[in-house]
Amino acid sequence: MSLIYNIKEKASRDINLANFMPSVLQRLVVLGGGESGTGAAVLAKKKGFDVFLSDSLEIKPKYKEVLDIYGIEYEENQHTEALILNANEVVKSPGIPDKAPVVKKLREQATPIISEIEFAGRYTSAKKICITGSNGKTTTTMLTFHILKNAGLNVGLAGNVGESFALQVAENDRDYYVIELSSFQLDGMYDFKADIAVLLNITPDHLDRYNYEFQNYVDSKMRILQNQTSADAFIYWAGDAVITRELEKLKPAVTLYPFDKQKAEGLAAYTEEKQLVIKTKKGEFTMEEELVALTGTHNLYNSLAAGIASHLLDIHNDDIRRSMSDFKGVEHRLEKVARVRGVEYINDSKATNVNSTWYALESMKTPAVLILGGTDKGNDYSEIESLVQAKCRALIYLGKDNTKLHQFFDGKVMITCDTRSMQDAVSKAYEIAREGDTVLLSPCCASFDLFQNYEDRGKQFKDCVRRL
Repeated sequence: MSLIYNIKEKASRDINLANFMPSVLQRLVVLGGGESGTGAAVLAKKKGFDVFLSDSLEIKPKYKEVLDIYGIEYEENQHTEALILNANEVVKSPGIPDKAPVVKKLREQATPIISEIEFAGRYTSAKKICITGSNGKTTTTMLTFHILKNAGLNVGLAGNVGESFALQVAENDRDYYVIELSSFQLDGMYDFKADIAVLLNITPDHLDRYNYEFQNYVDSKMRILQNQTSADAFIYWAGDAVITRELEKLKPAVTLYPFDKQKAEGLAAYTEEKQLVIKTKKGEFTMEEELVALTGTHNLYNSLAAGIASHLLDIHNDDIRRSMSDFKGVEHRLEKVARVRGVEYINDSKATNVNSTWYALESMKTPAVLILGGTDKGNDYSEIESLVQAKCRALIYLGKDNTKLHQFFDGKVMITCDTRSMQDAVSKAYEIAREGDTVLLSPCCASFDLFQNYEDRGKQFKDCVRRL
């Protein structure tokens, strides 16, 4: 994500905060000086708060420049408790866990802690299309944004992708926002309401952040429904047993729009006779499956969800069809990199959990050499066991500690080997793969043991492949 606004020009127009100043300044502390934190600090400054930003790590120069322009006080490489614990409210970046000492102390003294999304939502009347799920949320978010933007709507892209929601609200507020939400962001949301909420699926992920209790993670995902009324829409995969179970428990007042692959009673979207069919109170939309740019079962679900959301916003059917047919997909998600000596190399670095890798393997039509491994988040590999045995010629473990992978997979696939760098992993794959095979990087795990993030992991994979 990046700050793309001409911040200097806007600051010169808007730095006069006199019109926003309350009689008594409320102190707002922002924890985390990245995209979301910097944006939240700017919005708070413009709304007249006494703002302080603190990051336990070094803040990138581009964010320091923005903070300096607005005269926002900040610190890096530390959390000074005397400057934080006196806050009236705290905006916490999603990457900071609740077990962080300063967060524990804030909670002990009952200081409200919210997310950037919650804070920015207070200052915009835009329609908000919010998308979450264990898998597919980035693709669905990007596709929905693509449809709305191509249809001419004044729309912003925010959350886990795009630019800071808070900064956009502060500098160039939109009529619509398409927002990708992680469970961590949802944890810090209380009064925020989505006009259209999309929940694609719930499978075990990030359990290390949820005390290794799946239900805690489920509860977090279901927060996307909070505050919705019958005037709002909730779009979800009807085939997800966890979601349907939770809906039975919660019985929300929101208008439901379920989708699934096969036609069934009560579905708002499905496929029939090789066509996508979407039915809402706005009418009916159909499109031939073969014309949809995204392929694979997982992308069919993503397309149905994005199609329902777009249809509910009165986007013309021709505009939806055009955008669904020319969408280019998301980097690091089943991204074709190159074909070398008859072997296809695919970058699926964004597959940071087991279910995401399941979808990747399910889409494979040729024997695969699978590169997997990294920081385990409480993974249960039994979900992909049968697909690995049916489709994988070899497994290449890529991580600092591959013990769990060895314990589960050794003996179930003919070839397994350890690697400690992307160069080594790609070289091993090159040696093992035969003409007609696919080398698939779909790690199942987080990237932080050997890489900065999944983007760094995917970029290194692509660089190594292109040097073959």
